[in-house]
Amino acid sequence: MGTATWGTNAVDWEERIPMDRLRSERLERLQNELKTSDCGAILAFDFANIRYMTATHIGTWAMDKLIRFALLTRNSDPILWDFGSAAKHHAERDPWLNTTTAEMDADPHAPHHGAVKPRLEPGSRAGISTLRGAFSPDAGIAEEVARKIKRELEKFGLADEPLGVDVIELPILFALQKAGIEVVDGQQVFLEARKIKTADEISLLTQAASMVDAAYDKLYEFLRPGVRENETVGLVAKTLYDMGSEYVEGVNAISGERCSPHPHVYSDRIIRPGDPAFFDILHSYNGYRTCYYRTFAVGSASPAQNDAYKRAREYMDRAIALVKPGATTADIVSVWPTAQEFGFEDEEAAFALQYGHGVGLSIWEKPIFSRLVSIDHPEVLEEGMFFALETYWPAADGWGAARIEEELVVTADGCEVVTKFPAEELLVAGQRLYTVNGPLPDVRSAQSHLNTAEGRGEK
Repeated sequence: MGTATWGTNAVDWEERIPMDRLRSERLERLQNELKTSDCGAILAFDFANIRYMTATHIGTWAMDKLIRFALLTRNSDPILWDFGSAAKHHAERDPWLNTTTAEMDADPHAPHHGAVKPRLEPGSRAGISTLRGAFSPDAGIAEEVARKIKRELEKFGLADEPLGVDVIELPILFALQKAGIEVVDGQQVFLEARKIKTADEISLLTQAASMVDAAYDKLYEFLRPGVRENETVGLVAKTLYDMGSEYVEGVNAISGERCSPHPHVYSDRIIRPGDPAFFDILHSYNGYRTCYYRTFAVGSASPAQNDAYKRAREYMDRAIALVKPGATTADIVSVWPTAQEFGFEDEEAAFALQYGHGVGLSIWEKPIFSRLVSIDHPEVLEEGMFFALETYWPAADGWGAARIEEELVVTADGCEVVTKFPAEELLVAGQRLYTVNGPLPDVRSAQSHLNTAEGRGEK
């Protein structure tokens, strides 16, 4: 299946992405990772981890709330506590959660004491966390979360085993510890499971990238002097939502003198003739994300901007050429410049400019590529990893900069680049301008003074 893409709808005449297989293969990977860990169970509050475990979604508004939570033990299927009526909805519409949590404890009141008494409970249940502290601490919400979790751990014989947690609010942590539960870092269990993508995940990631291909085509047509950065954000968001995007996480629109240093946030700046402009488009299709930079020149480019783009592209191409199973993140970052080479005092100050990161249900997954960590702590690349590589180079004029990002999947003998909008050379967007001598050059100085005796070469 690989990087194939289809229409976004299901049809009866073609097998596209079997969602049942997507759900079962993700859960199997997580269960296997849990078995090899030191944890008896893992508890998720992170939105992406909950989705990976339970294949549930209640809207992107909930992503930063930490209100829902899910538990997977070595001896049970996932158990999900969800927000209000969402739990009832899952029970009615998500059958893969309805056959979970078979209780296998000894019943002391049974005729044959010590016999196993199986009992089924719903996998989707009502439950809520502390609303990031908005509930009064006296309401006992944190203690109730801990009670729910402890009950399951005891029921499945894991009360004395460490509980891995991904992210957690302090009142919940303290309540779990007070209940006698040993809490450890469980994020690594989730990220290790999510590190290698299934064929269906790769297809969804590729489909998400194909939607950004289209958004960049619209953006290229739209860019011209007088457009504001925030207008480009609106155009991209509408294009993606019209195509079926689940969530446009952000459009990083940067132009002109804002390109260097990179501020990582768009503004209402008006784009001017000759401006560099780069964009990062982050959105989600069926949960799977993109992180996808492209750089344009508007109307024309200065020689310094063109040179910056060539440098950024060269560093990108060097990195891609090294990607294959068995290579390491240290191999990749070794062909990128040091922080000092492009104007920063150290790698922490330059972090995320020459950078790479896994992409999946969230945009910064394993593996990570950065001189800050990868030289001393390399990670080995494996077939099925899906990640983005991004490069940056400031223009010599101290004003512009170039930013390029490609998403790729590691194949059996190398890699395949998934992001398809052209980026081999600097693209010039906007209306072509003509002089009496023909088209205005695409590469030109920011301001000319040709109509002087000196400019005309007169003595």
